[in-house]
Amino acid sequence: MYAAIRQAKAKPGHADELARLIKKGAVSIVSSVPGFLGYYVVYAGDDTVTAISVFNTVQGAEESNRRATAWIEKNLGPLLAGDARVTAGPVIVHSLP
Repeated sequence: MYAAIRQAKAKPGHADELARLIKKGAVSIVSSVPGFLGYYVVYAGDDTVTAISVFNTVQGAEESNRRATAWIEKNLGPLLAGDARVTAGPVIVHSLP
């Protein structure tokens, strides 16, 4: 199992708009990558937005980061206070109920 993580600082007060845009665009882009297992977005109190996508293969994780980064640059730029940080790697611990 592999995770792709994208993280950026949002401009304050834009959580609802970010959620709307992500639901409208990023979810379908990321979930269409082969090996997709799950997608989560966390909006922290300090306006940090973290998207975590989980895949069966490292290739899926890396491809999702490529697709999502292009989408972020095109669609979320005005709502972010800087560039997104992107990484991918193996999930070394996980637990499900």
